Amino acid sequence: MAGPQCCSNPPIINTSCGSDCAENYGGLNAYVTGSPNSKHAILLASDVFGYGAPNLRKLAGRVAASGFCVVIPDFFHGDPFVYDNNRPLAVWLKDHGTDKGFEDAKSVIDALIRKGFSAIGAAGFCWGAKVVTELAKSEFIQAAVLLHPSFTTVDDIEGVKSPIAILGAEIDNYSPPELVKKFEDILKARPEVDSYVKIFPKVAHGWVVRYDADDEAAAKSSEEAQNDMLQWFAKHVK
Repeated sequence: MAGPQCCSNPPIINTSCGSDCAENYGGLNAYVTGSPNSKHAILLASDVFGYGAPNLRKLAGRVAASGFCVVIPDFFHGDPFVYDNNRPLAVWLKDHGTDKGFEDAKSVIDALIRKGFSAIGAAGFCWGAKVVTELAKSEFIQAAVLLHPSFTTVDDIEGVKSPIAILGAEIDNYSPPELVKKFEDILKARPEVDSYVKIFPKVAHGWVVRYDADDEAAAKSSEEAQNDMLQWFAKHVK
């Protein structure tokens, strides 16, 4: 029997992203890349700027190169946040709540399971981290990684059931180091949930996918976080 298809459509060759294609997963358009023979999938939940961000797709290529099928759904249905004084973030969020994102993510995971994937991990960035946290609380995934999370609370972390890694920034008003350390204390008190928490010095919120490629230090910090994420998935999504 053939393995699950990551990309059933003919792949588009893109020099910056590798072999990739656009598919519909659970009613959402998605950017998909990786081996069509992989049985292990990774869902990447974007920040508010959406699934088309170049650095996010570049990261998807790295994850795919490690042997995973990678899916980045368009949780915002063609309406990512843009800086516009006529539509501040608080207004945009009313139309794109993380609760709706969680429901959409479940549909994507159902589609992955129907395609035959035997293990699924998820990583979330900023807005997407809250969505992934909800998935980890409900055991829809085998492993979770939160990167510079927003909206995730202490109560959320107390409810997590899937192995989880949390990568935070030293300079972050959305998820300050003090809060991330609280997350770490909660997880340390719950040894039944494998966890890893790390705060990266001298970086700001969004550094993993919002870095300047010409800034060597910023790119290096992002790469370190990406490596941590890949190691976590290699450990748990198998």
